[in-house]
Amino acid sequence: MAQHGSTQPQSPRLTIDAGRLWAGGAATAVVAGLVAVVGVVISEGILDINMVRPQFLLDVSDSFALNYFLTAALAALVATGLAHLLVFTTPRPQAFYSWIVGLVTAVAVALPFAKNADTDAQVATAIVNLIIGISIMTLIASVVGRTVSSTEPTG
Repeated sequence: MAQHGSTQPQSPRLTIDAGRLWAGGAATAVVAGLVAVVGVVISEGILDINMVRPQFLLDVSDSFALNYFLTAALAALVATGLAHLLVFTTPRPQAFYSWIVGLVTAVAVALPFAKNADTDAQVATAIVNLIIGISIMTLIASVVGRTVSSTEPTG
């Protein structure tokens, strides 16, 4: 039981350089999108494997590669928003961020196998989704590590 007048030690306060965080998120979006395009080029253009069209794929053009690029880029921006939110709401933001993005990546890897498609198409799509997820997870975690700092509470 706390005595009158005593205070509990306060945790350090986290601050974030939001501009740099979102610039890193935008750069991550480009990387994730390019991973998707490279995956399509290798799978469909070189290996002649028609990839599984993910259920969550943005459908804004006739180009599968462009739609995949935009979907991966949007996923990176959502992950950036998640990281930004977690910094201010959770005691261990990077741990929760890694778990959430890791589990979403696991779902993205598993989903191609739920579609009726050739196994090589399922595997190719799962691999590309895995690489997209890993790139988003590691790059945003790295950006958070460089843009979040802790300051001792005052008062």
